[in-house]
Amino acid sequence: MSDQADLYKYLHDQTLRLANKGLTPVEIADQIEVPDAIGKQWYNRGYYGSLSHNVKAIYTFYLGWFDGVPAHLNPHPPVENGKRYVEAVGGPDALLTKGKQAFDDGDYRWAAELVNHLVFADPSNQKARELLADTYEQLGYQAENGTWRNFYLVGAMELRHPLAPMPSNNPTGPAVVAVMPLEQMLDFWAVRLDGPKAADVDLSLRFVLSDTADNVLVTVRNGVLNYGMDKADASAALTLTLTRAVFNEVYLGTTSLTESIKAGTAKAVGDQSELETFISLLEDFDLWFDIVTP
Repeated sequence: MSDQADLYKYLHDQTLRLANKGLTPVEIADQIEVPDAIGKQWYNRGYYGSLSHNVKAIYTFYLGWFDGVPAHLNPHPPVENGKRYVEAVGGPDALLTKGKQAFDDGDYRWAAELVNHLVFADPSNQKARELLADTYEQLGYQAENGTWRNFYLVGAMELRHPLAPMPSNNPTGPAVVAVMPLEQMLDFWAVRLDGPKAADVDLSLRFVLSDTADNVLVTVRNGVLNYGMDKADASAALTLTLTRAVFNEVYLGTTSLTESIKAGTAKAVGDQSELETFISLLEDFDLWFDIVTP
């Protein structure tokens, strides 16, 4: 345990030492070496985590994501960046040739850097997809830690076999929601709120949970959802009274507030159009999304 504690302390202190010498997180991660006395112990190997990954996290914790290089302040997003790289290199064929040469030379990191730009510039370029998949596969085989290996190999799989549309199950099941604090549930509603769509909306809803005595005021203003617990003294355009069990069902999507009001398991007092507007502002998330293509 002492040796493992020394490993974490070494990473922390040496990251900050090199940062104070002006090195960027990528440079620190590539340069830092752990002494053999602790670095070669099996329990300090990167079977799950990665020293490189952790070094960058330490840097970010103290200094943020920006490495101090002005060119990195406001780069183009990946698709636009990719198009410009492809053009600068001389077109898709020229970039693919350079990427294949890097692959043949065993410089898989550079091959991935090059060909990734081409895939983002043109995801339909099958030769680029195949070369990048081969490159990720090699990087995956060389990765000691499982998380990096999985990212590389899943990337290779997606390039060879693009994700087909799949049904998404709600990862938050009834058993989880039943024990979640109400505040956490409302926090997630805030994350689901489509900010741009809600930018000009001004609404207020009150949820009174009859069996738990919770009295929550939910407001949407300036594209932001805020809530206050036990705000009985504040006015709301619509007040909904229901049990925590019914609230949970609404939250999970197994029923809707509109259906609950019609069934009599929820009582509404006020402007029900506020409810319809609120529901229209909440986004559902797709559990599955591409990693290695736009």
